[in-house]
Amino acid sequence: MANLHNFRSLPLHHHPFLQLFSALTIISSIPIALAEIKDIKIVDDSRPMILFERFGFSYDGHIDISIKGVSWKSKQQNAVLDRSSMGFILLREASYGRILNESEYADRFCVISSHYVKLLFKFQDLAPDLTYNGSLIVDEPDEYSLVFGNCQPEFEVTMHVHTAMYNIERGMKDYLPAGQTQLPKLYFLFFMIYTCFFIIWVYICIKQRATVDKIHVMMGALLVFKALKLICASEDESFVKRTGTPHGWDIAFYIFGFFKGIMLFTVIILIGTGWSFIKPYLQEREKNLLMIIIPLQVLENIASVIIGESGPSKKDWLTWNQIFLLIDIVCCCAVFFPIIWSIRSLREASKTDGKAARNLAKLTLFKQFYVVVVGYLYFTRIVVSAVGAVVSYRYHWITNAAMEGVSLVFYIFIFHNFQPVEKNPYFVIDEEEEAAAAQALELDNSFEL
Repeated sequence: MANLHNFRSLPLHHHPFLQLFSALTIISSIPIALAEIKDIKIVDDSRPMILFERFGFSYDGHIDISIKGVSWKSKQQNAVLDRSSMGFILLREASYGRILNESEYADRFCVISSHYVKLLFKFQDLAPDLTYNGSLIVDEPDEYSLVFGNCQPEFEVTMHVHTAMYNIERGMKDYLPAGQTQLPKLYFLFFMIYTCFFIIWVYICIKQRATVDKIHVMMGALLVFKALKLICASEDESFVKRTGTPHGWDIAFYIFGFFKGIMLFTVIILIGTGWSFIKPYLQEREKNLLMIIIPLQVLENIASVIIGESGPSKKDWLTWNQIFLLIDIVCCCAVFFPIIWSIRSLREASKTDGKAARNLAKLTLFKQFYVVVVGYLYFTRIVVSAVGAVVSYRYHWITNAAMEGVSLVFYIFIFHNFQPVEKNPYFVIDEEEEAAAAQALELDNSFEL
């Protein structure tokens, strides 16, 4: 292999495949819905390794790949291309350590020639017109990453790549990875649950229409957008499963996901401020918080669309992932402030307005709300990712089920505790309850934050 870079001489942190493994760790924790038939254009790309996608294969998995428009160029005048130094491979996550060990002891190591990868083809196998069409039956079920390796990174490569990955189930092509074929039914089930949830909420609001406020209308709108997002997710996954592409359902999914995300954070913030529940207005700091959260949610959804539609083969894909995660963390932290403000305000009011029992009940509810919000965000952002990292690829649907299940419990808690009621229990308090509550507030410091 003439002019092949000697990776053995590079420090470990400069090994290109080590950078890929770090990227794969990040990618594996981010749920992404992509079509499994892809057309990707690579232009003047010199990255040593380009990740195209991850796919879980069953016992009868197939991968079809074709490339055309292949060309390369080098900024080094005397560089000589060795076509055997470029090609497509399949990587198992379990093989990363073995490849790393092999690179430390092999001279002139090239990842596409490793003993621990499944080689699809090298550029030396290209047809005279610089095209390739081929397919491979994956006889060892596992989750694989499709990677393009370039062991001569002084060369920039341009090509158009078409891939199709699928499993054969009951004689039919299934373009969803093994472990995700249950998603269409799962999302449809939760769509039905949220539809019933919305009908019940409308019935409650009609029955208690005298006490319905704007916040209750917004909560109903949240249920609508959540249900619409789920039915679009179900249809999206269903079309990908059968045809390999979402047929436009991904666009509807992004639209309703956008409105659902904005409504969810807005409702949490408004409830946390006590709007329509304790006071009919928003303070200036609360308005400013909303003016920060809403644009951040817009940017987060833009990042989500770019992540979902571009795929990991794009140079800036990981950057957009980092932006997405950063914005999500900021939004999650921001929603705690209005809840803390409300708890402190109630705590201070309890010392001056003579309504200890009423304030104690509200304090208890807002403390519970704070704990539930923390638990919900912690579970959906951290626990679910941790479970997805350890569960077998065949059971990835469990993480989706856990995410939706916890979300449903969270919604039920909010809607039950902040529903419109005709007789507010905080106004039906006798003197003994008032005295007991005053003493409890005097002795209990558990609401201090």
